[in-house]
Amino acid sequence: MAARILIVEDEAAILELIIFNVQQAGFETIRAENAEQAMVVINDSLPDLILLDWMLPGMSGIELARVLRRNERTRLIPIIMLTARVQEADKVSGLEIGADDYITKPFSPRELIARINAVLRRMVPEASEEVIEIKGLRLDPSHHRVTANNREIELGPTEYRLLHFLMAHTGRVYSRSQLLDRVWGDHVFIEERTVDVHIRRLRKTLQITGMDNWIQTVRSAGYRFSVVSEMPEKDSDEEI
Repeated sequence: MAARILIVEDEAAILELIIFNVQQAGFETIRAENAEQAMVVINDSLPDLILLDWMLPGMSGIELARVLRRNERTRLIPIIMLTARVQEADKVSGLEIGADDYITKPFSPRELIARINAVLRRMVPEASEEVIEIKGLRLDPSHHRVTANNREIELGPTEYRLLHFLMAHTGRVYSRSQLLDRVWGDHVFIEERTVDVHIRRLRKTLQITGMDNWIQTVRSAGYRFSVVSEMPEKDSDEEI
């Protein structure tokens, strides 16, 4: 699934140029011309990354970044600041309030896309289009294809997103609520036990490959993807 990039820029010509190049690189784009519009978009659905102009009418980009970093729901959204300010002190200010990268205008489309990809790989690996391969299990986001030892595996859309997320964060444990937020979306209100149903489906599909035990249950904590063998509790969905 293509990463969703929110572009907050008040200069129309620059906004259109950025949108064109970001879409050409395979990303989905959302636009906002000021901080207020950006907050409406963010409150509706979290983007995977924000390209944020420093100098905006009304609330500045730097002030918006501070607001986002103080809010529990938005504090982890990657932010790349766009600015004509070239002084080192300005760059430091942007990074100190929580920006993940900083690009000075004018910049080349190639540099912009490279910076976006670098931040996504580091901060939101499941939003990247890079192939993930772990001990014969291969997930190719650009072709939406999963293979196990070169044998194609058919997964439903939710099981695919769940596997992609877990493989992108190998070894890390996520609770049901965290998985609902990150895989289903933070504005989707469904029962946490729904996660268990899809975990069981994913394991059942992987069973023929012998890789089903890589989707592990961590008692009282959640689920993780790991190729390291665990105790038998990994197969229980009832006591997280």
